[in-house]
Amino acid sequence: MRIPRSVAIPKTFKSFSWGTAFAAFIYPALGVAVVITMVVLGVVLRDIELRGYYVPLALGMVVLSIIICNGGIGPLHRIMQHRAGTLSTPAQIITMINLMIAMQGTVREWVNYHSQHHRFADQAGDPHNPFESKAWAWVGWILFRDEKDGRRPMAMWLKQSPVIVWMDRFYHEISIFIHLIVPAVIYLAVWAAGGSLILTGILHGSFVIGRALQFHATNYGINVLGHLKTPKWADYAMALLTGGEAFHDHHHDEPQSALHLPRKGFWNRVFDYNGTLLLIYEKLGWLKDAKISPRFA
Repeated sequence: MRIPRSVAIPKTFKSFSWGTAFAAFIYPALGVAVVITMVVLGVVLRDIELRGYYVPLALGMVVLSIIICNGGIGPLHRIMQHRAGTLSTPAQIITMINLMIAMQGTVREWVNYHSQHHRFADQAGDPHNPFESKAWAWVGWILFRDEKDGRRPMAMWLKQSPVIVWMDRFYHEISIFIHLIVPAVIYLAVWAAGGSLILTGILHGSFVIGRALQFHATNYGINVLGHLKTPKWADYAMALLTGGEAFHDHHHDEPQSALHLPRKGFWNRVFDYNGTLLLIYEKLGWLKDAKISPRFA
């Protein structure tokens, strides 16, 4: 008899993942702090003037961040995980960069955890079973880790892609470059050009906040709400934050599908925009042999 993972995994300092804590809570808090600091400086210092158009720019940056992060998770989940097609090298590179922006951890661990989820869905052994604990299914399972999970090898079908293997191997180094070096260069360039560091800080913080919203929407909206009975409006609201991944009622019956809503229909392509991205990749020749559930074809 399997022991529920929420019980079996010890909640100790040794099993605690500081990397997850940083991605889920510390980094978002820093993003909020940056935005607040920039706004306070704009109010307090006479030499700095806050502009009204900063607000729509900041909101736009939040939306852009959510879309970019989903542009990694959608192809990862539907193509790399469930093999609903084959991504070419350019699409693999874009997907991997987006995943690092989204702070999703290595593809190796992501696919291993998700494979366990499908094998033991809503039962003991499921890494994030909401019927054990909603808090565990939301963030507990990534805050406290079984060291055996980290030793599982990469799935065989992923090993066939040198791009995925290489970028996954240097996940942490590339992530540091994306989240630390690139912003530092942007701040330096804006300062050297005499631009507004206040606006730059607001946009940077907003981007970090958008990533956090997408991160928690994915974990809570799919791992928890996706396995419970929820009203239709909630499914569509979560779909906007997850690129359509939150349409989960069909997924365990038909996991191999590049689309989560029908191909035709403007609003279907809006709410399932991860699928729309994959259709664009298909048009570009970056997605081959796309598999789509008959109900969505």
